Amino acid sequence: MSLDIGSPAPAFTLETPEGPVSLSDFAGQKLVLYFYPKDDTSGCTAEAIAFSGLADDFRHSGTTVIGISKDSVASHRKFATKHNLTVKLAADPEGGTVEAYGAWVEKSMYGKKYMGIDRSTFLIGPAGKIAALWRKVKVPGHADEVLKAAKAL
Repeated sequence: MSLDIGSPAPAFTLETPEGPVSLSDFAGQKLVLYFYPKDDTSGCTAEAIAFSGLADDFRHSGTTVIGISKDSVASHRKFATKHNLTVKLAADPEGGTVEAYGAWVEKSMYGKKYMGIDRSTFLIGPAGKIAALWRKVKVPGHADEVLKAAKAL
């Protein structure tokens, strides 16, 4: 299933270091889900720091930000502590949510094909529908772009 603007956001329940989080927790609110490949790698760290740096701006716009990867809750806790991250990090070790959002894709490095997480972001509106989406995200400036879209929603 392909997700497009206007598609209902797939439901999920995932664990975070602060406890479980579900799509239904954000009914009537704006939510950003950003999918990233791996805790504590350079691009993923830069992205998490950028979203954390804008946490107050997102909060003032009535938007919650959650980062999702297949890493464990323990890994997320260590990653967040090491880099003073303020965004929620949700663990999807089985990959069900990653797949539901179409972020589990075939990748290629040095001619070798493998499956991995496509860095992608979804802005979900108060009605639970996809309001904006970004695929194959380049980290520099991305969090600012998402914040601008969230404020406009």
